[in-house]
Amino acid sequence: MQIDISSDSSILTQYRPLIDKLASSISDFRYVSSDVMLILKQAYCTVTAVSKEEIREINRENRDIDSVTDVLSFPLLEFRNGNLNCSPDELDFEIGEDGSNRFNLGDIILCYDVAVEQSDEYGHSVEREVLFLIAHSLLHLLGYDHIRANDEKVMTDRQRKLMLDIGLAFEEEKEKTEEVISEPVYPAGSDCSHCGYVALLGRPNVGKSTLLNYISGMKVAIVSHKPQTTRTNIRSIYNTDDSQIIFVDTPGVHSPKSKMGEIMVERSFNSAKNADLVLFIADARFDEPGKVEKQLLDNCKKSKKKVVLAINKIDEIKKEKQLPIIASYSSCYDFEDVVPISAKTGKGVELLMDVITKNLPAGPRLFDSEYMTDQTEREMAREFIREQILHYTNQEIPHGVAVEITRFEDRYGKDSADEYDREMVVIEASIICERKSHKGIIIGKDGQMLKRIGTASRKNIERMTGCKCYLDLFVKYREDWKNDDNLLKQFGFTHEDED
Repeated sequence: MQIDISSDSSILTQYRPLIDKLASSISDFRYVSSDVMLILKQAYCTVTAVSKEEIREINRENRDIDSVTDVLSFPLLEFRNGNLNCSPDELDFEIGEDGSNRFNLGDIILCYDVAVEQSDEYGHSVEREVLFLIAHSLLHLLGYDHIRANDEKVMTDRQRKLMLDIGLAFEEEKEKTEEVISEPVYPAGSDCSHCGYVALLGRPNVGKSTLLNYISGMKVAIVSHKPQTTRTNIRSIYNTDDSQIIFVDTPGVHSPKSKMGEIMVERSFNSAKNADLVLFIADARFDEPGKVEKQLLDNCKKSKKKVVLAINKIDEIKKEKQLPIIASYSSCYDFEDVVPISAKTGKGVELLMDVITKNLPAGPRLFDSEYMTDQTEREMAREFIREQILHYTNQEIPHGVAVEITRFEDRYGKDSADEYDREMVVIEASIICERKSHKGIIIGKDGQMLKRIGTASRKNIERMTGCKCYLDLFVKYREDWKNDDNLLKQFGFTHEDED
């Protein structure tokens, strides 16, 4: 992303290095969804410094108030907490000076005189105040606000992280971060009040992976608007001082059309059977449970599982529709509790976590509390690459691709202190497609599609590993690999009794 300073706002050019740093930070997965993260590379906004009279006039014209304020933001796109409420295809691109396509997020109008006064009033530098106001407005452009209590909490947290990113945090904000870093590590085997496995069940594309990523605070499961994104049972480990919840994100249950599909469905059912609690996720956009949901609930009845129902995507329906949906599902199963949520915005997720926690038994921790997932870096790298294939190829490539990591090597520098102090990871991966035509689509004209997939994948891998990544991708054709037992085993798809 790029933040442009308007031509008549030269007073802001002294802050250019920090403004650029802010623009780089805001494109991170902590602030925006994975899809937005990719398109922000082509985005820009403009910051303009104005006088008190000018901002008063802008307030009169646009907000019908006669007052001087510190900053105003004017978004041009509809975002909600870092999620874009339209398809990237609907964006209006323009040609930049360098000939590249880019789109406008909106405008930030800053009253520099007020920023100076406020910095004096609050006892910190003008630099800190100016950057804080720009960071605050950037979040507004991306759909964050502070009108409702929960939204204000989210926005305050994102502001704090942005200021930490650019090195202008208050001392108390630094202390908060130090407290998080220095949290005690509870070893596996130590007692806690609530501990157990929670299986996430639901049909494809119901939001299981989105919820898991929101809870974990990092990218553990890949997310796509296409169904059946998750192929394996991904574990994310949530820790507090007195609880440990191991979430198992299962593939969406569907009617399998290949041996790979059969394995995916089998693993979903087995995860539920072996879990301490099932978190059943339903789509609020549908008034009643369908055949898939009833089949899942029948299996839960047979295994006598405790089930909590989460009605997801409530941000997409009117509030009065929630009660009929809850009643419809409750007639099918005796749930421990029912919680309406939005995995995208986080609404209701805190309450859901409280409900899940109280339904888990006391017991020893199964993992050290510092662990967030039991997936290896190799496994996560494979999933990050597959995510970008799904993202960039849209409907052209269905789920007929697999990714095989053929090389994962750590490189160390002369000054590396230990095994974690890597300078670089070198990864070679093969993208396996089941049709010859898919190979050409994935590679693209002059290799441009493969380059895009590699660049986006590498950035996610670098965030995960904390070091540079050299990524080399190859595309191979293997006819009907989804029904080939040897290839399925080679790519990690096995029945559980074969593991």
